[in-house]
Amino acid sequence: MEGNDAARAAERVARESYGRLVAFLAARTRDVAGAEDALAEAFAAALRMWPVEGVPHNPDAWLLTVARRRQTDALRRRTTRRAGEEHLIMMADEIEAAAETPDEIPDRRLALMFACAHPAIERGMRAPLILQTILGLTAIDIAAAFLIPPATMGQRLVRAKTRIKDAGIPFAIPDKEELPERLDAVLDAIYAAYAKGWAEIGDAASAALADEAIWLGRLVVSLLPDEPEAKGVLALMLYTEARRAARRSPDGAYVPLEEQDTSLWDDSQIGLAEALLRAANAGGPSGRYQIEAAIQSAHVARRTLGAETWPAIFALYDHLLALSASPVVALNRAMALAELEGPAAALAAIEPLAADKRMADYQPHWAARGHLLARAGRKDEAREALTLALGLTTDTAVRHYLQGQIAKLADA
Repeated sequence: MEGNDAARAAERVARESYGRLVAFLAARTRDVAGAEDALAEAFAAALRMWPVEGVPHNPDAWLLTVARRRQTDALRRRTTRRAGEEHLIMMADEIEAAAETPDEIPDRRLALMFACAHPAIERGMRAPLILQTILGLTAIDIAAAFLIPPATMGQRLVRAKTRIKDAGIPFAIPDKEELPERLDAVLDAIYAAYAKGWAEIGDAASAALADEAIWLGRLVVSLLPDEPEAKGVLALMLYTEARRAARRSPDGAYVPLEEQDTSLWDDSQIGLAEALLRAANAGGPSGRYQIEAAIQSAHVARRTLGAETWPAIFALYDHLLALSASPVVALNRAMALAELEGPAAALAAIEPLAADKRMADYQPHWAARGHLLARAGRKDEAREALTLALGLTTDTAVRHYLQGQIAKLADA
């Protein structure tokens, strides 16, 4: 097999199975970092051996067996007591049995997610930790999503993994009274993963990440059917995913929401999202994700039915801002305000965000500001803001779109 084919096969398995294998390897030892290291060595071995020997019939089983050997070797070097040896034998037997029946490898991802959301873990690190352990995202990717410097994020992730091991945090879905606090972090991680997969629209791996997030959302809803916010986050993802096909023109150009062909929207996903949102709203007070899903529902009604929903959208953002105090929500609220009171009012509303250091490298802030300034006729300032947004954009299609917006300012 060609080396590139083997690399692609390893990448596919990593994308599809990484979190499941890490969760299984770490479940007994609670050593998440050790499980990640062992699996990384297994993937490195795959890249060396698969081009020569071919991709095995059961890649998951192959990786699990190799990772188990690395893991037990590492544990044996640190363990000399008989009890430790017995523990190693028990763990090895369990993993060996799982490797022989890869289709029956227990899926402990949800249990690992709740371990990462344990109260012993720093609150702000629970969702980032889930993103790295379950989906294998890098500290750089996670830092961008949470507006934290990458080096700081990396250090905090290491400390959080050590905390799971040192505190002996169990891999289990918590009791009902402990669930609300920990569920928030699980849902935050799932949606952050989806948002990353949604933002990078030209990349197949990103689409797969969005699919994985939706799968995890479905899993949480199926296991916790009485939790309204679980339904809310799944509804939110399905509303936005329904528009994926309309976000690019036939020639690959970026198409903003207001210009999308709604006939390309996936009606079945929208219908499922509507049903989930109704069920969530009937289940209790509205939380963040229910509100965000309601905003997306209002956009659907506005674009497909011609309903005048901007007042409702603005009111929902007001409520959401009161719940979260998020600068991102404040930015989106201002864009809704522009539709009701014009760009000058929106620009006044986002002016305080200029003092927030996190906004300096946040691309949507500059893109929104540039759009509002252009609508207000302040061309030079709009060009400056859009140029900053352009410099922070990695997606080629969005870059071309912004370049077009800048060119229009020159022609006007």
